[in-house]
Amino acid sequence: MGVYLNIPIAVLALIATPALMPAGGNRPGSLDLAGALTVTGGLAAAVYAIVRAPQAGWNSASTWLTLAGSVVVLAAFLAIQARRRQPLIRLGIFTSRNLTAANLAQLLLGAAWIPMWFFLNLYLQQVLGFSAFPSGAALLPMTVLIMVGMIVLAPRAIARFGTRATLVAGLAVLAAGLGWLALIRPTGSYLTDVLPASLVAALGMALAFIPSLGTALSSARPEEGGLASGIVNTSYQIGSALGLAAMTALAAANGADALGDPAALTSGYSAALFGAAGIALAAAVLAAITLTSRDGTPAAAQPENTSATR
Repeated sequence: MGVYLNIPIAVLALIATPALMPAGGNRPGSLDLAGALTVTGGLAAAVYAIVRAPQAGWNSASTWLTLAGSVVVLAAFLAIQARRRQPLIRLGIFTSRNLTAANLAQLLLGAAWIPMWFFLNLYLQQVLGFSAFPSGAALLPMTVLIMVGMIVLAPRAIARFGTRATLVAGLAVLAAGLGWLALIRPTGSYLTDVLPASLVAALGMALAFIPSLGTALSSARPEEGGLASGIVNTSYQIGSALGLAAMTALAAANGADALGDPAALTSGYSAALFGAAGIALAAAVLAAITLTSRDGTPAAAQPENTSATR
């Protein structure tokens, strides 16, 4: 039922857009249909192979052929982008180290965050016995904290400690929250096993999302702000799909397919949450290593407060 609430919101947004959005200039261009088809097909094949791997087998020919096909199609996409005058993605944009680092952070952030929502809902419903509406309401405190964190806490942290420090700390806090959530028990409760850890994870998400997004957008040329926005959003969505597919396979391998067995289900969900925590921790380490100042100097060599303007 909650999905249908999006429809009137979308209609209102469409009605208000012509009046509220400024008119943009028209620029001649062409549709990169080949690029759109190859990047979509390659990514879809990769996700499909990972999702199907638990049933087909990781060593099966179909799994590896699908993954190989994904690599070939994505390689074709890169070749198309390199040759077109007006590509879907100008590959030279990735020469900005900060933009690439921020997109990597967003990809791994999605790979850690989305599986947490999925498996936490399953735990609440299939182990703790919540129905659909109460399980959704149980996650509302996370949503509220994320909103407050993104609007109030993250900007203040960036101004005080810098972009890099806020991003790394946010990813580390997210990893800690996910690791805490992974300690769920078959006989657990919402107040002790879910709520405190979920709030820690939500705080980490809020602190990580804003600086990684801001860094990606500010690292592109002014005229390529839309392209940078599209790339970073795509990175997050790709990470979400691949992370959920991988963590689903991990959960199934650890008992999450044993419906009706709370102990086995909890074991599988716990494994997926531990996997998500590992992804978030890897993202924190990579962000600390790869994020640089605007001139290419490693951020560790610069005063942290200067990174707030990047």
